[in-house]
Amino acid sequence: MPLQRKLGRATDQRRAILKNLVTSLIEYGKIETTEARAKEVKNIAEKLITMAVKEADNFTSKQVKISKAKLDSDGRKITKTVTSKSGKKYEVVEREVKTDMVSVDNPSRLHARRQIMNWVNKAKDADGKQLDLVNKLFNDIAPKYKAKNGGYTRIYKLGPRRGDAAEMVILELI
Repeated sequence: MPLQRKLGRATDQRRAILKNLVTSLIEYGKIETTEARAKEVKNIAEKLITMAVKEADNFTSKQVKISKAKLDSDGRKITKTVTSKSGKKYEVVEREVKTDMVSVDNPSRLHARRQIMNWVNKAKDADGKQLDLVNKLFNDIAPKYKAKNGGYTRIYKLGPRRGDAAEMVILELI
């Protein structure tokens, strides 16, 4: 018996469909699809959320020196003229160094993050800015389900689709 439904597709097509549906579910919290696809996406999404819940607090913080260019009031980099040993003059960007606290993933959380990245595509918001759905999963969704043991999604049946009579459902995060 196979681990996943075939969905009448070749493996690469089926995986692409499931990745897109999982990405949409994490991004919007709710998708409308066929019942067979929803059951597959539900299995995948529940495993990803469980991984995120287990590893949500598994990180450390450390101080890191950060060097970045100084900017003027117009947002342009400030440069200064420097003379080399051979006597040539050239422009160098002025930089400022400061220390920041940065969170660093522990190895098991990093592994979970990489496994989640296998099932989530890159997404953009309405403004065209890149969304980090893996961070959304770890920072927003996982803390919400910290006290729950599974059952993070719900399926509502909508009835047959007009045209091919496929059973349509809404899959949503609870």
